[in-house]
Amino acid sequence: MRRDSRLSGVLHVLLHMAQQPGPFTSETLGKAMDTNPVVIRRIMAGLRDLNYVRSEKGHGGGWTLACDLSRVTLRDVYTALGSPSILAMGNRTEAPGCLVEQAVNAALDQAFDDAEALLLSHFGEVTLAMLSNDLRRRLGARKLQGMSAHHA
Repeated sequence: MRRDSRLSGVLHVLLHMAQQPGPFTSETLGKAMDTNPVVIRRIMAGLRDLNYVRSEKGHGGGWTLACDLSRVTLRDVYTALGSPSILAMGNRTEAPGCLVEQAVNAALDQAFDDAEALLLSHFGEVTLAMLSNDLRRRLGARKLQGMSAHHA
């Protein structure tokens, strides 16, 4: 099963936007996420609807941040993406007739629900400002070593 990496990708893009002034085109952001600009426009339109980003048309236009990074959490961005499935695992059969499988499903469902609740709770505690501060700290360490943000 292919992993859904949209949350990671969108966070990547938002942090780039936070670090550099001026608008970013969908093409530039598409390169950063290694995806088609059409995909970027679709994702960013959803973020725009929630006032996390804004867009300017025309020459010199593009996407800019429209939010206070300290007020937006990972959970907010996750929700803006449509709350994609967190866990790739699931039950073999959702409505089994077998009592053994019903017992297995009940145990797994509880574990899955607990894991998802814990992760979403953590997402709600981490702001984009916290990620941005961590990035700045890492950039400072890299600059001391003479490396850029994208190279190890």
